[in-house]
Amino acid sequence: MDVFAALADPVRRELLRQLAAGPARVVDMASAHPISRPAISKHLRALGSAGLVDADDVGRERHYRLARAGLAPVSALLAELAPAPPIGERVLDGLELEVRRAGRDRQAGERARHTDDPARTIEETA
Repeated sequence: MDVFAALADPVRRELLRQLAAGPARVVDMASAHPISRPAISKHLRALGSAGLVDADDVGRERHYRLARAGLAPVSALLAELAPAPPIGERVLDGLELEVRRAGRDRQAGERARHTDDPARTIEETA
């Protein structure tokens, strides 16, 4: 099953929210919903085929956990759709400050070079 098709169902989304808090048994998840345990199991199988949940057999019980890696296509789509963050005024102010500092440092370096050069000093005084 496609990840987006699996997420289209509100019961499946709620099951994923429950599993985001930690692993759970079918019995525990079914108690939070007005549908039967077999229906919950069916939804969990669909989530498993979409790569969104993993199951471990512990004795006679199945413990399900969220497979976060299965959400990668959703994250990729959301990142693609998100607008680029605007450049804030504070960032531009910081850039302006750095440009001014670099200009002052360059000027100070040039002045120091001129005063340290004895040939230059002799020419200027003559």
